[in-house]
Amino acid sequence: MSRLWSVAGIGTADVGGGWNTATVINESTPDLPDGPADSLPPAAQAELTGTAWEELPHFCTGRHDVPDTPDILGAVLAADPAHRVRAVGDLYRLLLHQARVFPATAPAALVLARLLDDPRTLAERRWERRAGRRPLRAELLNWLASFADIARLDIEDGVGAARDLAAARAARPVLHDCIADFCDADDPLVREAALAATALLLADPGLVSSVPRYAPAVRAVLAVSADSYYRWIARERLAAWGESVTGLVAAEEELRAALDRAHALADDPFGEGQEQAIRWLEAQPEDTAAPEQRGRRREDPPAPTHAAPPEPAPEPPVPAPGSEAGYQGPWRIARQEERAEWTFTPYVGVGPLHFGMTLEEITHALSEGPAVSSYFAHGDGQQLNYVDFAEIGIRALFEEGRLGCVAVNALTGPQVRLEAAPLTGCAPSQVEDWLVHRTTLQSGSLTYSPAADPVFVDFGLAIRSQRAGDIVLTRPLFLLHDWLDLWHSLPSEEWNYA
Repeated sequence: MSRLWSVAGIGTADVGGGWNTATVINESTPDLPDGPADSLPPAAQAELTGTAWEELPHFCTGRHDVPDTPDILGAVLAADPAHRVRAVGDLYRLLLHQARVFPATAPAALVLARLLDDPRTLAERRWERRAGRRPLRAELLNWLASFADIARLDIEDGVGAARDLAAARAARPVLHDCIADFCDADDPLVREAALAATALLLADPGLVSSVPRYAPAVRAVLAVSADSYYRWIARERLAAWGESVTGLVAAEEELRAALDRAHALADDPFGEGQEQAIRWLEAQPEDTAAPEQRGRRREDPPAPTHAAPPEPAPEPPVPAPGSEAGYQGPWRIARQEERAEWTFTPYVGVGPLHFGMTLEEITHALSEGPAVSSYFAHGDGQQLNYVDFAEIGIRALFEEGRLGCVAVNALTGPQVRLEAAPLTGCAPSQVEDWLVHRTTLQSGSLTYSPAADPVFVDFGLAIRSQRAGDIVLTRPLFLLHDWLDLWHSLPSEEWNYA
């Protein structure tokens, strides 16, 4: 198992069980001075206060500990950088959940567009969905590009209700006016993100006359970007505008083939050319596209999110009955009446926990302090790796100090349910069969780790196994997108968990 990456131009190799080696990361770019927390520039504030948000829900409006849209928008320019990062993550999780628009999405896009020229958006950070550091301005433009991508689709593609999609399309001319100036930005990350958003916004019939102005830049900049999503946008939009993309398609296919060959060689310890392949891969620019967008193609409409297979549904899984009263051995299994009852929302949170939380926020939500805390070397200091909460029976795993994965103890953890079916402490084969029936079964929607753990991309859910004496029970893991590759994401302590 190995992970290769380059941060701030410094090549680093991580060999072993995930996050247990030190990395060297350049954190020298400071944040610009912030104004008061949650303060917005006047145009954005006017848009925010002039919108009836109580009538415009997002994906999880009203759920415990999930912020409402005005709170998310107000936190985008918060004084605390961690609050900004979480707010940007919430924009994706709650307002563009599973590539859909909601009643709050278009109004939120109009507010965000009016934040772009605020000097605070020049502050650089690492954001949840993309590798490397980039200005907040670039990441907001990336969100607007995703919004514009969805807005040009049809209801049949499962992108939201007709009224919400109409509102998204109606916002495109205003968004174009706010974004246009950034297409010539000096910062290449801002320039690429602005061009990507603009190219997708030009799907609006009222903006067609602007195509000749932007098409050359789309070809010259986006088509050769290190970001595979930007390259896909360039090919798709140029073709839609009647331009030839034969050379671009051939170049993309050649690059993918070369990467596939190099990865195959790099993963083969007995093959010739392994070292050369590893060096070549290290020299390649890092693909900064969000995981679900890499190599993205839309020649065919996406399948419905939860298309029902024709075969009869398997019986729902049944949890283990639990140990007899009074038993206190090492393999004690909690009875159902002893377990907390949790539900989860894919890519948003599980029980009272919300992805992006800090340790302090998790401790407050659980009303329990950590029993075990693990850190790993990070530059001259250390960074939080995972925390065990013994009383409730979960492990919280972190990246950049924010919750990205929750592992539920099979023996004592909360009973997490999906459609009323239990996921914790059951026979692994029963849970896997039941979940397979509920996935789209599109390419990539079901994968397996090298340890044969099924990973369900539709749900942001992996089912691992945990020993309980002579039996094996399910230990569900609830994940963000960039944790779906379990082999490279989980620390060795999780793989070695008994």
